Formats: sequence, C-alpha cells, structure tokens
Amino acid sequence: MDLDALRKQIDEIDSNMCDLFAQRMQVVTDIARYKKENNMVVYHPSRARNVLHNVSKRLGPEFEGYGRTLYHTIFDLSESYQTRVLAEDSDFFKDIKRITSAPPQPFPKRASVACAGCEGSYAHLASERLLDLPEIMYMSNFEGVFKAVNSGLCQFGVLPIENSLAGSVNAIYDLLSEYNVSIVRSVRLKVDHSLLVHPGTKLEDIREIYSHQQAINQCSDFLSTLKDVRIIPVENTAEAARMIALSGDRTKASLSSRLCAELYHLQPLKTAVQNRDNNYTRFICISKEPQIYSGADRTSIMMLIPNRPGTLFRIMSRFNASGVNLVKLESRQIPEREFEYRFYFDIEASVYSEEFLSLMCELHECGEQFKYFGTYAEII
Repeated sequence: MDLDALRKQIDEIDSNMCDLFAQRMQVVTDIARYKKENNMVVYHPSRARNVLHNVSKRLGPEFEGYGRTLYHTIFDLSESYQTRVLAEDSDFFKDIKRITSAPPQPFPKRASVACAGCEGSYAHLASERLLDLPEIMYMSNFEGVFKAVNSGLCQFGVLPIENSLAGSVNAIYDLLSEYNVSIVRSVRLKVDHSLLVHPGTKLEDIREIYSHQQAINQCSDFLSTLKDVRIIPVENTAEAARMIALSGDRTKASLSSRLCAELYHLQPLKTAVQNRDNNYTRFICISKEPQIYSGADRTSIMMLIPNRPGTLFRIMSRFNASGVNLVKLESRQIPEREFEYRFYFDIEASVYSEEFLSLMCELHECGEQFKYFGTYAEII
C-alpha cells in the first residue's frame, strides 16, 4: 500500500476514535451527575488501576506503555470535566462568576496606601508608580500593612513579593494565606542599592552595614569583598538609612535607595552595588475587597494539595487541558505538617474567558484548600 492509502486508513480510524471519545465523555457526564446526586468524590484510584490493567492485557507488551500513557491523559480529561460539572452549583462558582461578570473599573489615581518601613522605601517608590497621588501610611512591618488593609484603615497596601536576584519574599506568601485580602495590581520596579554613609566617611571606616535581608542577599558579591564588617538585617531598607542618619555614627552604613540619601542627608559612597544590574522587584497592591480593574490578565491562587502520588501531576494537567499559561509555581512547606506544601500559582489568561472560569472551578475542587488571591494587571 502507498502512503496516501495508509493515511486514509489513519483518517478513518481517527474519525471512529473521535466518535467514541464523544460517547465516552457523554457517559462521563452522566457519571458526574450521579456522583453529584450521591455526594461522591470524582477521583477513584482503584477504578483507574483496573482500567489500566485491562488496557495492558489487551494491548500486549509492544503497545502497553503507549496505551497506559494515552489512558492517563483520558483519565485527566474525564476527571477535569467531572469536576467542572460538580463545581457549577458551588458557592465558589457563584462568587467567581459574580466577580468576573462585573464591568472592569479604571484603577484609582488617588488612594490611601499602607507600606512597610518609612519614607524612601522601595514600597514608597512602587506606590508612586501605581498612583498619581498616594496618601502613604508607614507600618513597622509587612504584617502591619495587611492589618491596615484588612481593618479598612487604608484602601491599598503595597508589598514586595518577588525579586529577580533573591527570589520570592516568603513572608508575603505566608501572610497572603493568613489574611483575607485580594491582589488588585502589581508593578515591576528596577532596584538599585546604594551604600549610604555620613558625608566624609570612607569605605575603610565602616564596621556595620544595615539593610533588609532581601537587599543583603541581592548585594552579596559586594559585601563579600569587605573585611571586618558586620552585616545586620533590619525590617526595611529605608528604616536602615533613617537609623544611620539618626545615629550620627560614621562607622555605620546602610544599603538603601538613592532617594534615602536625599531624604536623610546621607552620601552614596557606592552606587548600584547589587550583584547584577537587572535587579527588579515585583510589588503587589492588595485591597480588602476583590476588584478587577481594567487590563487585568494575571491571576494568583493558592492550593494545599494532598500528599499522594500523582496529585500534583493531575493538577498540572488541568492547565495543559485548558490552554491557560502558567507563569509561576511556588511551594511553601507547612510548618505544622511534615513534608506537606502549599502551592502558589500565577496564571496568564483572560478573566472573562470560559476556559478561565472552568479552570478556577476545577482547581477549587482538587485540593484540600484553595484560595483565589485576585486577578490584576501588572505595570512594567
């Protein structure tokens, strides 16, 4: 037989397979409704094992591995569709539908904003990128920002969540899981750390350098060249500069922004001392109530996934099946549980698409815990 004839056979087989797949998915729909009426879970591992065993016997050793791979994919699609059917009557489905059906609003130009630290912090700079006239209130730490937003003291809170050199700010992820707030905007800010000192101070005079731990990590190459200098972490880079200014001590320095030099009358002894020039920090803007503003195309969620073989793989297959782009996956160990993790996902998708709504509902039903942090636009 020639190639065209063989391809014609393949086309006929594919046509039959499509018909059979449609029939199978219709039965899957009936199974989902039955499980819904009888309060049954979607995933049934013993049933999957039996099917795979039968597939292996029917296909034989030559095609057994390929057949098992095919049926794992079919199982994922079936489970995904059943979960979607079961989720459509849930409170979460109604909430997410309400949030996404509201017309998008322009992001405010003026608002009260909570930031950690003091004037001159990078959160201060990020707030001015987000809003034309922010009314900034400074909190002593990150949790203070969450409390200010959660209590209604401030409309927004601005917090660092990720740095291109030092990675994620784990404390923010932990606080996002603890507090009932929503992410409504984010901004990417180029960060240049300067070594700030009192005027007239020389490099050899310095015995102590203060800064936030993230900034210390980002400047590790420069700091490793200094001898007999203590590196002391503090709550905030701007607070470090203010503390140095108030101390009047020429043996102390800070790693802070150039703005802090102007604000606190310090001198930049060294500029741009971070390990690499492409040093960017992502800041999130949080609010008490979920709100989708114009241009929103990025979504953040958290899931606590059961510690069972294949569970994370099945979660990831949902993204593949929906065609939604997963741009970040972060895991954080749960202190009170041994070897169990919370997973944080950032997704790029139109919040108004059916694929997005279906994926959110499916994921909501997959884990022990699920939290929707919000859908927002990122300013670059």
